[in-house]
Amino acid sequence: MSLIVQKFGGTSVKNAERIKNVARIIAETYLKGNDVLVVLSAQGDTTDDLIEKAAEINQKPSKREMDMLLSTGEQISVSLCAMALDAMGLPCVSLNGWQVGIDSTSVHSDARITNIATERVKRELDARRIVIVTGFQGVSRNGDITTLGRGGSDTSAVALAAAFHADLCQIYTDVDGVYTTDPRMEPNAKKLEEITYDEMLELASQGAQVLHNRSVELAKKFRINLEVVSSLERKPGTKVKEVTKMEKSNIAGVVKDTSISGVALVGLANTPGVAFKVFDLLSKRNINVDVILQSIGREDTKDITFTLHNKDLDEAVQVLEEHKGSLKFDHLKIDGKIGKVSIVGAGLVSNSGVASKMFEALYEAGINIQMINTSEIRVSVLLDEADVTNAVRAIHSKFFD
Repeated sequence: MSLIVQKFGGTSVKNAERIKNVARIIAETYLKGNDVLVVLSAQGDTTDDLIEKAAEINQKPSKREMDMLLSTGEQISVSLCAMALDAMGLPCVSLNGWQVGIDSTSVHSDARITNIATERVKRELDARRIVIVTGFQGVSRNGDITTLGRGGSDTSAVALAAAFHADLCQIYTDVDGVYTTDPRMEPNAKKLEEITYDEMLELASQGAQVLHNRSVELAKKFRINLEVVSSLERKPGTKVKEVTKMEKSNIAGVVKDTSISGVALVGLANTPGVAFKVFDLLSKRNINVDVILQSIGREDTKDITFTLHNKDLDEAVQVLEEHKGSLKFDHLKIDGKIGKVSIVGAGLVSNSGVASKMFEALYEAGINIQMINTSEIRVSVLLDEADVTNAVRAIHSKFFD
């Protein structure tokens, strides 16, 4: 008998028909003799609808109250799914994050799981019940409900798989695996049978929406047997693992991110410690930055440019303006019309010419590059937002057609 964790995303449970379909998948796994631990996201566009409801009341609600509101979406999903399984005559129980004992940090809207209690879930599994848990949430040391950020249900599932030493963690979604790029944007995208943890982490971090990046971090750390599969079609998915069968000679995928903005501090003093002061201020507000470029300006000044998620832009601008006197910069330049396109692949580190092939594709498409950022298995470029889709198609065609 195996313990299998199954996570279903919002599109998989968006209506009664989809919930009944999910219940059938769970039932099939359970009736094979497995213990089943299920994690659900909120239904369809529920989270977006709740955000709109909040905006009708308060344009800038506190993050604590937003967590209290948004956590209700997953509670609806798990209770409805439990009802579906109960109607099939199967023993089950639905639990909130706090009932399970999913402890987290106190950073509202972007909390991290710190510990998972095992007693309650183990007791339910020992009684041969299917356990259905709300994804995306935990509880802080103060007893407040917290949420883990968009896509956080993936992280909930992998963390539970690690805590209970699950034999398999399946992430069910509306696509049947991980593709070389978004198949909804590029019809020639190819499904990957397998992908390494490192490649999947880079794809997720650079904008791919198949898996939450922190879920991949956890899967790699605890060597979780992870699989991305479709809840709508019964076919093999993509296995995420430490080592794949074949040596990579090319890239695993092309990914875009248009949820970013650029911030430039112009006219900073060209003295030691300036960069530390800037990014220390941002880190104390839990604001993550990505691509960073420092350039020498004129008259012994320099500029620092970086990118960050759009949700953090207003707070970042506010804190930098508040400390303009101590940072001693001339002015800020904000660019909200940029996008990032990245290629990812283990083959980048051992195959020369991969980056130049990417730049050639952009040149042939007449697309200008603003900034370049690299790692051992990734090359990212910043572009005008209007060029992003064409850039992805051009690069994908260059490598995969």
